[in-house]
Amino acid sequence: MASSVKHFCTICHDDGTSNRAVTWCTECEVLFCEDCEKPHSKSRLSKNHKIMSSEDYHQLPTFMQEISSQCRDHKKTFELYCSFHACPCCVQCITEHQKCQDLKPLSDILKQVKSSASVHLFEKDLKDVKENLDTTIKYIKTRISTINTQKTKAVGEIRYMKKSINDYLNNLERDILNELESKHSKLKLDMASLLQQMEQRASEVNQMQSQFTKMKQYATELQMYIGLREIEKSTSQMAKYIEDLESGDNFIEKNLEVNISSALQSILRDVKSFGDININTTSFTLQIKAGRKNQAQNLISKVPGIEEIKPSLCTRLTIPKEMKTLDIYACRILPDGKFIILDNNKRQLLLFSNDGIFIRIVVTFSQHPSDTCFVRNITVAVALGSAKQTTLVDIEKNKIIEKIKLSHGCYALASDCETLVISSNLRQSTRVNLNDMSHTILEGMEGVVRISLFQGNIYGTIPSKNKVCCFKSTGEPLWTLDIGRPGGITLDINGFVYIASYKNSSIVVVSPDGKTCKTILSEADGIEYPQGIDINKETGMMTVPTKIREDSADYETAFVYKI
Repeated sequence: MASSVKHFCTICHDDGTSNRAVTWCTECEVLFCEDCEKPHSKSRLSKNHKIMSSEDYHQLPTFMQEISSQCRDHKKTFELYCSFHACPCCVQCITEHQKCQDLKPLSDILKQVKSSASVHLFEKDLKDVKENLDTTIKYIKTRISTINTQKTKAVGEIRYMKKSINDYLNNLERDILNELESKHSKLKLDMASLLQQMEQRASEVNQMQSQFTKMKQYATELQMYIGLREIEKSTSQMAKYIEDLESGDNFIEKNLEVNISSALQSILRDVKSFGDININTTSFTLQIKAGRKNQAQNLISKVPGIEEIKPSLCTRLTIPKEMKTLDIYACRILPDGKFIILDNNKRQLLLFSNDGIFIRIVVTFSQHPSDTCFVRNITVAVALGSAKQTTLVDIEKNKIIEKIKLSHGCYALASDCETLVISSNLRQSTRVNLNDMSHTILEGMEGVVRISLFQGNIYGTIPSKNKVCCFKSTGEPLWTLDIGRPGGITLDINGFVYIASYKNSSIVVVSPDGKTCKTILSEADGIEYPQGIDINKETGMMTVPTKIREDSADYETAFVYKI
């Protein structure tokens, strides 16, 4: 074990002396001072041991200083390596690994480990992770700045709206107050005018009463007789004036009142908030480098054998009743776990959720589509067969964003996120560079109706010849295998090839070298006339479109498996 005392000779320290260490023996795992290192270097048992300076030793990370070449349980030197448990073993550890069939000499595993490709891969991985973190930190800082700007903008919008509402209400208030003043003035003027007339008539009556009193005191009988006739006449006129006022609308009570607009009143009743503050999500624009999965296994990789591949059914897509006339030409798994179905019957691209529930129609095409594949980001490609055209469809925006027109038919598609291969079902195919959209003609894949890409090679099925083929990126054949009526084709992360056999109603898996194959799903598993197949290499999920019979009716759906 590594000494817990740094910079001091382990031997001397055990004797109670603190002498500065100058070397470290990688096999004895001991620090030596100059005096102790001399006998160690001359001993027949240890003179060939590898040593390093104590300064270099202390440059190692602490966790590496604590790594020992001896088994902690048995105090024996590690001599073997168990690939299944990914751990070194001593001779006594073998009893605990009796069932492990992949024990190898540790010396073979460690041979040229520092110069191995894995070291360079891990170094690149660390660099990529650091760059991704730096990029992500910069992205998050940008997002923080963006949401601060969004907050300022939102505050401005709220205050602008408040001011607009206040200004509008002030204008409405001014208008109604002006109307109130106008109608009040008219009412008041009319009533004042009437009051003035009546007060004048009242003054005349008062004067008549005064004259009548004097008549009684001083007038002669003749004067009294004639005077009564005049007073009677004036009194009659005055009574008629009052009757006329009463019969008209002069005494109708005209009251001022205000009716507040129901729309304004509804504000107090119905408006419960000034608005809503929502956090809306959109696809992120952050671009990070893709990392390798299970990196710790790259030094000692364990690829499963073909006999270990056993798919387990997870679910099936739920097809709405009105869509049970689907003619599924392809079903693909998107990186987020959702599914897209290409329906040749109604010429539609359909989107389903992670749990297989129908979400929406993405696009309806004017021509009959023949194949689809995921390209990158939120984009899929759809081949339009004899129309000699392939479209790129934005899944989120539900629209075609680009059209790729070719000189040949477009019947099969495959993409590795950098290139898009379009097969014509004849001898000629095209490789499209997705970065600059340049085209390269491929020759030699005649009769291929479905394709898939893996590590630069092109894999295709030729139903007319009952063959599955592997081609170089240029179209040159590498190997061929006979399979009854092959249709859809895909590959898993380890390079195993999966084929949907329409004739045999089965799914067949082929080893990466094309030498061995095995049926993993058949009619006994509910598979009937499968045309397509797809695998998400990252999650190991597989989808197989198939016919099923339910409620005395046949229709197409897709089964989802974990492999």
